[in-house]
Amino acid sequence: MTKPADIIDMIPYKQLSDSDLLCLMTKDQEQAFSELFSRYWDKLLQTAIHKIDDVMEAENIVQDVFVSLWKRRKELNITGSFQHYLLVAVKYRIIKVLNHQRVRRVYVEEGCSSVDLLDDSTRQYLDFVELQDRLEQLVGNLPEKARLIYRMNKEEDMSYREIASELDITEKAVDAHLVRAKKVLRSGLQRFLSLYLLV
Repeated sequence: MTKPADIIDMIPYKQLSDSDLLCLMTKDQEQAFSELFSRYWDKLLQTAIHKIDDVMEAENIVQDVFVSLWKRRKELNITGSFQHYLLVAVKYRIIKVLNHQRVRRVYVEEGCSSVDLLDDSTRQYLDFVELQDRLEQLVGNLPEKARLIYRMNKEEDMSYREIASELDITEKAVDAHLVRAKKVLRSGLQRFLSLYLLV
């Protein structure tokens, strides 16, 4: 008699679609996750290296994307292209890393590393970093589709029409998701709110 474990071992993971693998992953099938990892690791890594020109940092970024994917496997609701979803996630993290590098570089170049921690320039720097971190946390807590739409619009600079076409939804639905997302982010950011980041 064939045991359930034997049936699982017989699943041809390499022949399954991304959607099927994601479905299995939500049921804690680590082999399904491993197949998705193998399927997209190289492509995502090359994308990250091309954008950030730092192999170690690129590897960390891609690894973080997959770690986050596994941790949130129970709540995933990816209706569009999984590959596009991963690329957006990688690019989002790249933007965050580059922003932090840029701010720190300007901070050091202006000789701010040795100033009083209570002076204006230092507090502005710390506020910006804290704002970026807080915003990332809040975006990460948005519902799956709202998070994806927000990133596509803000990080990928995609129009409502492009997002609607990519996700197979109406432009009105895109607008509704973004309105709700911005409301949540504004509320969460409170005193750290920056119109530059949200408008």
